[in-house]
Amino acid sequence: MLIRRLPPETVNRIAAGEVVERPASAIKELVENALDAGATRIEVQADGGGLTRILIADDGHGMAADQLALAVERHATSKLEADDAGDVDLLRISTLGFRGEALPSIGSVARLTITSRPREGGDAHQITVEGGDQRPVAPAGFPGPHGARVEVRDLFYATPARLKFMKSERSEAMAISEEIKRQAMAHEGVAFTLDLDGKTTLRLPAEHPGDAGRLKRLAALLGRDFEANALLIDQARDNVRLTGYAGLPTYSRGNAGHQYLFVNGRPVKDRLLQGALRGAYADFLARDRHPAAVLFLEIDPLYVDVNVHPAKAEVRFRDPALVRGLIVGALRHALAGAGHRASTTVAADALAGFRPHAGAAFSPSAPSAQGWSGWQGWAAPASAHAQVIPGLNDRSARVESGPGDDGELRYGIAENSTTPESYSEDLRDYPLGAARAQLHGTYIVAQTRDGLVVVDQHAAHERLVYERMKVQMARGAVTRQALLTPEVVELDPAEAERVSARVDELAELGLIVEPFGAGAVLVRETPALLGDTDVQGLIRDIADDLAEHGAALALSERLGEVCGTMACHGSVRAGRVLSGPEMNALLREMEVTPHSGQCNHGRPTYVELKLADLEKLFGRR
Repeated sequence: MLIRRLPPETVNRIAAGEVVERPASAIKELVENALDAGATRIEVQADGGGLTRILIADDGHGMAADQLALAVERHATSKLEADDAGDVDLLRISTLGFRGEALPSIGSVARLTITSRPREGGDAHQITVEGGDQRPVAPAGFPGPHGARVEVRDLFYATPARLKFMKSERSEAMAISEEIKRQAMAHEGVAFTLDLDGKTTLRLPAEHPGDAGRLKRLAALLGRDFEANALLIDQARDNVRLTGYAGLPTYSRGNAGHQYLFVNGRPVKDRLLQGALRGAYADFLARDRHPAAVLFLEIDPLYVDVNVHPAKAEVRFRDPALVRGLIVGALRHALAGAGHRASTTVAADALAGFRPHAGAAFSPSAPSAQGWSGWQGWAAPASAHAQVIPGLNDRSARVESGPGDDGELRYGIAENSTTPESYSEDLRDYPLGAARAQLHGTYIVAQTRDGLVVVDQHAAHERLVYERMKVQMARGAVTRQALLTPEVVELDPAEAERVSARVDELAELGLIVEPFGAGAVLVRETPALLGDTDVQGLIRDIADDLAEHGAALALSERLGEVCGTMACHGSVRAGRVLSGPEMNALLREMEVTPHSGQCNHGRPTYVELKLADLEKLFGRR
């Protein structure tokens, strides 16, 4: 077979398939060009899901007439510069774009028009490219003092086959909106406007750079609930800095759609970062729940490779273990600092469950429900003494203030608690208040200065026991049990080498492993907490984790699951009646125990209702 050179037009269209996958991809490239040009205001318009028309207008430094023709040539860019020897450093890329492919790729599959006026002054000029056919540069009108306007019409008209793979206009419009949101999150100092089919769907003013401005921008994009339930993240390690906001575990979501990750201001989708996020929340969420987080990683460009794919959505780190450790450590530090705090949405969900009585307004002369008298309260009808209200005689506990309580703690609750021996101290001043009653042997009702708190005693104590077990594991080596017969696990040679290189780390977790030839390892001891475990499956899971994340998540997660199961069986069960001092001891220990606002599966352990919320329920405000 003969080898032939492809025509330049065909080469450009092939390249366009990698860079411009859909309208949102084209908008991403054009917005990043505007950001690299120093724009402080970016306006985006899209019609027909971006397939009919796209317009990106910015107030950046613009381009002169002689630069417009170069801008639409392949691999022509202003963002990389050769040194004296003619070499270009691809290891220190500090801009969002650098490949010089976006504009020529778009021009090869659509009708592209670029109008620009340079900041240095001079007239505005325009260039047009239709299906790869370039028109001469010509003078043009421009509405602003400087900047650029890039208009794309009939996207993929030159490659009709690609149009068949596009989704509906609505789906493409949603993808465009999501892309603009990501860019706006990363650049709070830039104003963004998005118009879809002539309707303004997003208008974001520029915010002051910094944590306050960033949180205000995130609140505008993700909602006020995220702002109220987000924890500030700001940690650094070895010149790598992680900032942003992460949601409380009780503010979890049903999918990973509310996780946004950025590296040096670039939106990325990276398995390492997503795995680190999952690992940080492993103790607090069930497997079908996902945290909400917006994280920004700042790292020396020398230690991250962004030239992995033309779309620039993937990155590679020189030291992935350092990055993962920073993310996990920073998130867990923030979660520990949250203490017993639960998300504000818990109270909102609880209030939504209340339904005010919708019957006729009460009056002494109005017909009463059976057995109810407006003057005397509840009384069973004389002819129906056998009809008893369900649950009326069920046992509950009530806490009375008085010197009769000796402060004795039973059922192993809060052995080291600082609960006072008498009620001389007003417990309502504590964050979780003073216990007033126990309902159905399961729920503790406490009164605070400005509301009430309802605690699920089993879920709360389960978390307290679990945290104690974690502390015990951290203080000493995990108890191990020797296998009666050491087990040989066959692996791929590369997998066996990775596992063998981490024998010291695995030993700290109670797993004793030795190399056993080129493609196997020998397991002599396993953590006692795991009991009779599947050694073969455990080692293979660890090998997979080491390959993907650089850490043995499988073993630590299994130990965590076992601790959680043991904590569940060792905690105060629902249905157990507690005394007043026991209930208050549980509340006090919750206040000083990290993560006590949610159980081991991410569900809330308590619900707090403010007095204002109660007044709304009864129409008092």
